[in-house]
Amino acid sequence: MAFELPALPYDYDALSPFMSRETLEYHHDKHHKAYVDNGNKLAAEAGLADLSLEEVVKKSFGTNAGLFNNAAQHYNHIHFWKWMKKGGGGNKLPGKLEAAFNSDLGGYDKFKADFAAAGATQFGSGWAWVSVKNGKLEISKTPNGENPLVHGADPILGVDVWEHSYYIDYRNLRPKYLEAFIDSLINWDYVLERYEAATK
Repeated sequence: MAFELPALPYDYDALSPFMSRETLEYHHDKHHKAYVDNGNKLAAEAGLADLSLEEVVKKSFGTNAGLFNNAAQHYNHIHFWKWMKKGGGGNKLPGKLEAAFNSDLGGYDKFKADFAAAGATQFGSGWAWVSVKNGKLEISKTPNGENPLVHGADPILGVDVWEHSYYIDYRNLRPKYLEAFIDSLINWDYVLERYEAATK
């Protein structure tokens, strides 16, 4: 199953001023495209081109670093674009999601503090996540392209803390970028969709 670069679900100016057109053009058109192109080449070489993306990510983890890095980053980014929307963020969560955040993560304010801390303290490149594991929500962070899939969890929300995702707009102020992501960009409807799929 060939990897394909998805179109952004909004125009390049939609997330401004929290994420600029320039950031999206570089991040989507250059970085994500490179993961797709490299991933297709490496998956074919490894004889895994017919598998689903999730299967490629899981099979290549710990066995084929080059393929894993590109396939996992492709997976992460497919969802990352959908985890943002114009006018997103804030504490107006759909009811079912709000109930889960209250019971599993200690409520929205604690989620915000813990998720931002996970992203801010991830040394170097990586991601911060909210995932469903064993039926419950948990917050985690991973280095580079690694994601919760390879740890037996289903990610329902992730934020990219590689420098190319924020440096044009925030320079070295990663915590400011994380605050903007949580307060102004999260697409809670897509988070709910992922949550419902993970808890079926």
